[in-house]
Amino acid sequence: MFPDKPVTKKPAETRMGKGKGNPEEWVAVVKPGRILYEMEGVPEDAAREAFRTAANKDGYRHEVRDAHAQPVGAEKSSG
Repeated sequence: MFPDKPVTKKPAETRMGKGKGNPEEWVAVVKPGRILYEMEGVPEDAAREAFRTAANKDGYRHEVRDAHAQPVGAEKSSG
């Protein structure tokens, strides 16, 4: 996930109108019903096992993604 949506904010005590305001921060949009977990500093096999165990206990589907891997469909084309 990458924060690619700007959040704007107008200064306090500003009258209505005159534009939207300056970007204050960037956020990543997460759809309702989706839970994100991030693990760092543990071996990949231990992280996968932890996610599998948690998903079995809570009864939800899970998917493990590597943050450093290329997105699907982003392979380099020859030509």
